[in-house]
Amino acid sequence: MLAPRHCRPRAYEAFLDGLREMNSPAGLVRAAVAISMHELADADPDAVLARLQAYAAQVRSSVPTRVDRLMGGSTDANDIEPVLAHLHAILFDEEGFRGDRTTYDDPCNSYLPVVLETKRGIPISLTLVYAAVGWQLGLAVRGINAPWHFLAGIEINGSLTLIDVFDSGRLIRADEALARIEAMSGGSIPAPEEVLPTAGPRAWISRMLRNLERLFAEADREKDRVAMVELAEAMARG
Repeated sequence: MLAPRHCRPRAYEAFLDGLREMNSPAGLVRAAVAISMHELADADPDAVLARLQAYAAQVRSSVPTRVDRLMGGSTDANDIEPVLAHLHAILFDEEGFRGDRTTYDDPCNSYLPVVLETKRGIPISLTLVYAAVGWQLGLAVRGINAPWHFLAGIEINGSLTLIDVFDSGRLIRADEALARIEAMSGGSIPAPEEVLPTAGPRAWISRMLRNLERLFAEADREKDRVAMVELAEAMARG
């Protein structure tokens, strides 16, 4: 293992541990928490996973039969929709997760341990919380790596439904999202599959790291910026 020059060793080692199981939900969460460990000395991946599991257990207790069907492979909207509704009730109505519109560029909005405490974050971190809970309920939640935004997506009756977790779980049609992106781009856009691509685990973590690299660069936090580069390079080697 190459020793990092700027990233805290504990964070770097935890990140490598996450990379080894990156294609599992737990591995993705561990890698994301490891990023925060560069700045948060007490960040604990196991504690974050336990918190996410507790949210999933709350949802499951309300619709156990539907969750069992989804975990068994059901793609029936009659199973998906009630579980989705209870997921939204827990995360958005009861817990109050939503985007931080006041201090959007605070790096802490990218750190899962902080996001779980404050219930605030940026689109990509909030979507990871949402997806990590949903996966434990059998919901095939995707990360949608859209330009200027990051969304959750799920197939219902053969059609992609988008969820804006930053906007308290607002449901968005794909054509509505495409129209918004076209307006922001100021011109025509490529095909939908290019504009609304599914983010695999590495793309998810790469975008989180790029966000932090930019924020640290803008804040003249050069050592922290380079620490994020070191994590990105470790992922590229892995």
